[in-house]
Amino acid sequence: MTLIIVSPLSHIAEMAVRHRACEMISLMAANQDFHRPAVIQAERHLKLGVNDISFAGTGKLIAPQDSHVRAIIDFARGWDRSAPLLIHCWFGVSRSPAAALIAALAVHPEQEDAALVQRLRQASAHATPNARLVDIADRLLERDGRLRAAVKSIGRGAEFKEAAPFLLPLNAENAAS
Repeated sequence: MTLIIVSPLSHIAEMAVRHRACEMISLMAANQDFHRPAVIQAERHLKLGVNDISFAGTGKLIAPQDSHVRAIIDFARGWDRSAPLLIHCWFGVSRSPAAALIAALAVHPEQEDAALVQRLRQASAHATPNARLVDIADRLLERDGRLRAAVKSIGRGAEFKEAAPFLLPLNAENAAS
């Protein structure tokens, strides 16, 4: 089964080792330092310096841009899928769930947006995908508003004290396995 692992920063080493991930996407503030798990090779680690905001023009904070979403799409399309893809942000609630949706649609564009987003909600009650990443991806992946509408339909995720990692099946076939 091909999976995307969505995790808060605090669990990336555990998730990488447990699921034998060897590729990772990190969505963290621009100068946020953290240790890349040793099982992830530097050349298969995409680091994006982006804050969890939904609008531009907020001082020193970096809002998601087209270039960030294009990088996620390109990296996902280069993922060999022999092992799960690990995607993380600080809490694993907003940026990384949005990136997981983007990656899943980049490699399986034929899937229904609503079904994918429902799998996300089933996997994580607390996920609230970043609206700006979703909006940009909807346009760049030519989803014609379907991704945006699907994410809006699940609403805000549940409140949490500590976010937990979760697994998102890449497509409906993998969800049934």
